[in-house]
Amino acid sequence: MMNSVCLVGRMTKDAELKHTGNNIAVATFSLAVNRNFKDANGERETDFINCVIWRQQAENLANWAKKGALIGITGRIQTRNYENQQGQRVYVTEVVAENFQMLESRAAREDGNANNSYSQQQVPNFARKNTEYSNKQPLDISSDDLPF
Repeated sequence: MMNSVCLVGRMTKDAELKHTGNNIAVATFSLAVNRNFKDANGERETDFINCVIWRQQAENLANWAKKGALIGITGRIQTRNYENQQGQRVYVTEVVAENFQMLESRAAREDGNANNSYSQQQVPNFARKNTEYSNKQPLDISSDDLPF
């Protein structure tokens, strides 16, 4: 059997870091993950997925990933239930994240939010203009010269 989850999304708010009675760190957060398709109006729908992460990874997430951060997580889906104060059984499904990865720098995110576009620093220039190779002619190599 397999239970594996891989998500990429933006944090909807700062992670909420707490510690258990045994001083184990646990952080809860929610990821906004766009769906791969558009609805009838041509707009993408978004799922808001509740997640939890434990121990050192929880502390790292709470310290570094803030609201709006693009992160990737790997983990598993877990279900649990409890009885609330009104005596009702509440069922919870969440992703238990085992690892997370920051997918953009804080400066890139803040710059992107400021003008809603990519800066020159974020977009690499793959056009070979103004380099030592820009005025060179293509190499003349026959297939007999190749080692494979």
